[in-house]
Amino acid sequence: MDIITHYPILKAFMAGSVSGTCSTLLFQPLDLVKTRLQNPAVVSGRSGAGMITIFSNIIQKEHITGLWRGMTPSRTIFNRNMFYFYRFESGVYGYNSVANALREIYRTEGVKGMTCGLLPTLFRDAPFSGLYLMFYTQTKLLVSDDLLNSAYRSPIHFTCGVTAGILASVVTQPADVLKTKMQLYPNKFNGIWSVVVYVHGKYGIRGYFKGIVPRMLRRTLMTAMAWTVYERITTNVGLK
Repeated sequence: MDIITHYPILKAFMAGSVSGTCSTLLFQPLDLVKTRLQNPAVVSGRSGAGMITIFSNIIQKEHITGLWRGMTPSRTIFNRNMFYFYRFESGVYGYNSVANALREIYRTEGVKGMTCGLLPTLFRDAPFSGLYLMFYTQTKLLVSDDLLNSAYRSPIHFTCGVTAGILASVVTQPADVLKTKMQLYPNKFNGIWSVVVYVHGKYGIRGYFKGIVPRMLRRTLMTAMAWTVYERITTNVGLK
């Protein structure tokens, strides 16, 4: 604890780890629902099912713990967006565990399968982080310093985070749809352009925004909560 106390960078790392882990665990069900909305598989005997139908279907078939399917300690701490978690979440494949998914993907697709959907993932995540930070900092500038330092600072940070998350999610949603398609059906598409053509031809423009509601809810609430917790922790440990 003495090391953490004397090194600000370790304080920031610990604050970020705690805030990120809490928000990821809490909002994982929304990510699962988003993945299944983007998957054209039939849910409860009907195609084009909505959020409530998918939630109900998961609870009925997989119980309440099924809402956290694909959640592991490694995913929480390191990389929430690695492709095999989405194949595991989707319900398309009969994987028993993440380890089983990794073995099967490597056996059938080799090393190439490990990087499936990398390009749209980069198009989604790199802009999202930059856009979110830009919107978040700009939104905070609209608030007076007196309010930011008042008892209302946590609700204000949360509101700024929600606003930034909504705007960044809308801009990056098409890349998320393309990423999911490529990762779930790697043998169906030759590249990112073939996915673009497929989605547009089958669903039109709205196809690029499939699953936007649960993703927007998850990303906005998760990042808003993470920033709120982070701001509180950094204040309490003396970084601000």
